[in-house]
Amino acid sequence: MVDENGHFLGSGIFDPDSPIAVRVWTRDPEDRLDAALFRRRLERAIAIRRELFPADAVAARTTAYRLLNGEGDRTPGFVIDRYGDVAILKIDGDAARSVADQLLAEVEGPLQAFGITALIDRAGKKGEAFTLTPRFGELRSKVEVTEHGVPFVVDLAKGQKTGAFLDQRENRRRIGELVARRGGGKAPRVLNLFSYTGGFSLRAALVGGLVTSVDVAMAAHATAQESFRLAGADPKKHTFVTADCFAFLDAARARGETWDFVISDPPSFAPSEKAKPKGIAAYRSLHHACAAVLAPGGTFVAASCSSHVGLEDFASTLDDAALGRSDLRLLELFGPPPDHPTLPNFPEGRYLKLAVLA
Repeated sequence: MVDENGHFLGSGIFDPDSPIAVRVWTRDPEDRLDAALFRRRLERAIAIRRELFPADAVAARTTAYRLLNGEGDRTPGFVIDRYGDVAILKIDGDAARSVADQLLAEVEGPLQAFGITALIDRAGKKGEAFTLTPRFGELRSKVEVTEHGVPFVVDLAKGQKTGAFLDQRENRRRIGELVARRGGGKAPRVLNLFSYTGGFSLRAALVGGLVTSVDVAMAAHATAQESFRLAGADPKKHTFVTADCFAFLDAARARGETWDFVISDPPSFAPSEKAKPKGIAAYRSLHHACAAVLAPGGTFVAASCSSHVGLEDFASTLDDAALGRSDLRLLELFGPPPDHPTLPNFPEGRYLKLAVLA
């Protein structure tokens, strides 16, 4: 790319059919957008993950994390997530996919040196079935991994994102710590809404919580229960409800049921800037319904993955007027973990927000 005077601006991938016309890879005129550049970026990303997830930290072993975070690791359009010795590749956009074979020609060496035995290209659009194609190694559709020492099951073929929501890893650990701190000699009651494969539910159950997991997808509950058994938590001691979360909350409020912890981690309510006003209204409605079933003295954990709803906008959906009660205060706010790095001038990369109120 050059400006109107012919001065070099940068090199990138042009995609005329995308809202992002050009994904800029470099502003150095000496750089070539080729396999060697991709390999250098990947090797730097791996070096950072070696420090974040040291292999000798057995007691807190984490084997599932983001290895390459697109724009955040200066590889726009390309994401690689690690699940044990399997890596899942996600390519964003037809233009990026059109040059993938060229750019990925030298990734096998660095990945194998980092203990990756298979790189699986997962393709498919939202609402469609995913296809898994090995770029090297053997195809696998389901794996067992650990997160801070806690094992769980990942369905690589059917799971959301690349198989699991790795961006919530540190927040799942925090949920376990919050529930564990609840004293009184009585098992705290925990409601996990949009529970999906039960990551928050499992961490709460392992520290003594009595968990109700609600999700519209029955298959997700089956994976959650598989993870419960793998981690040594009896799923029969907990409740799994297949239902629309809004309808569930209405029914729970009508019968006067409450929980000590309410966790809400819905899908994006604002997939575009145009949808932002409706998205904010949806968050306010959901949070009001959550607050109505939160017991006095309880803890409310609310998350958003909508990049178009900024931190302050999201916080506004948690004020007294939105919640319909005035006994809660905002204790902490969290964003993406360090294996999901962002660039300072790319606020969209800091999409994840998790608020703790009590």
